[in-house]
Amino acid sequence: MRDLDGDRSADGGKELRVAHVDRIGSRPPRRNGPCGPSFESTRPTTMAYPAAVAKVAHAAPTLEWDTPLYQQARTQLEHALELSEIPEMVTTRLRHPERALILMLPVEMDDGSFRSFPAYRVQHSSVLGPTKGGIRYDDGVDLGECAALAMWMTWKCALLRLPYGGAKGGVRCNPRELSTPEVARITRRLTAELAPFIGPELDIPAPDMATNEQTMAWMMDTYSMQMGHAVPEIVTGKPVSIGGSLFRHEATGAGVVMVVERACHRLGWDLAAQSCTVQGFGNVGGIAASELHDKGARVVAVSDISGGVYAPTGLDIPSLHAYVAENGSLEGYTTDVARITNEELLELECDILVLAAREDQVTGANAGKLSCKLVAEGANGPTSVEGDRILAERNIPVLPDILTNAGGVTVSYFEWVQDLGRLFWDRDEIRRRLADKMSDAFDRVWEVSQERAITLRDAALVAAIREVSAALEARGIYP
Repeated sequence: MRDLDGDRSADGGKELRVAHVDRIGSRPPRRNGPCGPSFESTRPTTMAYPAAVAKVAHAAPTLEWDTPLYQQARTQLEHALELSEIPEMVTTRLRHPERALILMLPVEMDDGSFRSFPAYRVQHSSVLGPTKGGIRYDDGVDLGECAALAMWMTWKCALLRLPYGGAKGGVRCNPRELSTPEVARITRRLTAELAPFIGPELDIPAPDMATNEQTMAWMMDTYSMQMGHAVPEIVTGKPVSIGGSLFRHEATGAGVVMVVERACHRLGWDLAAQSCTVQGFGNVGGIAASELHDKGARVVAVSDISGGVYAPTGLDIPSLHAYVAENGSLEGYTTDVARITNEELLELECDILVLAAREDQVTGANAGKLSCKLVAEGANGPTSVEGDRILAERNIPVLPDILTNAGGVTVSYFEWVQDLGRLFWDRDEIRRRLADKMSDAFDRVWEVSQERAITLRDAALVAAIREVSAALEARGIYP
């Protein structure tokens, strides 16, 4: 192999001599023109030689998405595969995402400057149909997080028997530091960059962390402008006025409580007699707290990013919602409550703990300190593998995320179907259909858990993987 350092001069490599005639052979020089400049002189030219750089050759790195959260998702998958008895062809295909995109979004800020924001979109599996998953804006977004969440979304869709595979995406930014026009420009640039890879029959985005129906409206409009006509079915979770579905905002939180209620029925408990704590008071936790309160359960503690509030006799949930609507968070709320931290909330004595904040909240460090009888995962991945093991040893059932928080994607599916048919249902119809879907999925998971003597999480993964496996075995791997 030729020395890449070239012909170093006697000055120690500060200059590099290049004889142009030697590079182009014996052909006569050509005049300047559309094909490039001519080489009129045979004398060596001299140009500055850059400083030495690190060695280019290096050991092959791990796959770009191989982060701790992705390893957690893979660990869960590998354990479930041992219980699923499915062909090697299927396991090989499901261990990694089909497509992972890394984008850089140049965006003009309000002060006239320009910034570049890293963005990601991961599509895990298209075996069952187009991929489906949220778009999040957070300064911790990375490819591994998106890959893990996309994998979980595949299992979630399969478990609910929706004709989707899993996807997830996001932009690495701090939305609290951005103005509304800046968020709009980020969203529109993201949509334009993703346009070749998304579509009603390819990949359908939805809201996630720090994104909402307005974000989806911008995405729908940008995509529609590029297509030349309105395409409401490109995203879900958008305003009702442009094809959004009734009950979409409440769907995930309401679905959490539907699963909790079904679990209480199986365990012989009366939900109205249970005490509950809810970590997270946003779209999922806030709705779940309201649903539990409306069903007569005693919600003794809730929390958000500012901390939590605790009242052993039960909180006034409507008053808390009114306060958050006016002030933006629970910070400063002190009426007949004790202030607590998010960490303290997890260890409060209660019957049902709803985890509706974010990933990795119950770990090996604190799982042994929980004082609840049942855990419901309203967030994605809130319990680590080690935390899961400890809870299983303590005989504390965990209602897994791929089942418990599937209400959102289920009503997103309803929205997509309504958009495609341009025929829309009322709120009661959607809630009834959601309850049917959630109950059916829970009952199948419960039966697998009882038959195989495995945890509800393992049972949910086994049931979901079997759905994907059946489709992949029928289709095969092309070519």
